[in-house]
Amino acid sequence: MKTDIILAGVGGQGILTIAAVIGEAAVRRQLFLKQAEVHGMSQRGGDVQSNLRLSDKPIFSDLISRGKADLVIALEPMEALRYAGWLKPGGFVVTSVTPFINIPDYPEEAVLMQTLKALPNAHLLDVDAVAKELGSSRVSNMVMLGAASPYLGIDDAALEEGIIHLFGRKGAAIVDMNLKALAAGKALVNHT
Repeated sequence: MKTDIILAGVGGQGILTIAAVIGEAAVRRQLFLKQAEVHGMSQRGGDVQSNLRLSDKPIFSDLISRGKADLVIALEPMEALRYAGWLKPGGFVVTSVTPFINIPDYPEEAVLMQTLKALPNAHLLDVDAVAKELGSSRVSNMVMLGAASPYLGIDDAALEEGIIHLFGRKGAAIVDMNLKALAAGKALVNHT
């Protein structure tokens, strides 16, 4: 088992929380894990990217080479497009459709969506709408994790354990909301 994942978005969207849940789940399943993060300008709204490598055998590098990623998970569509070149043939993109327009030359939304839809194995999802339906826009990242879960190589129970571990100190209501978001995201991909 080997899964190379690029996580991408902007500061404040919860990309590193997704990485933490996946990492906790991987450790619970005794997988090897390497992670490298880039925090763009270390502020809300700056780009955030993480290389996350999982395997049942030792991993010697924390970086994913261009053309070698199994999966790009993006909470922002332009960031999905930015990292699409890292996908290997047959790799998957799971991205939010909600743009975070934080630069003056942000691509035209219709062109961006058309380009993303043209990618093979791309899931373009309105995770923000699903999170709002659940009652908290703050769980968009867990909806996205649920949507990407079929491509991770980690079972759902391990991801749920990771959420419980990560959010447990915040109380049962927060854990429950994040577990519901994970399930809603998984259901979203199963219906597209």
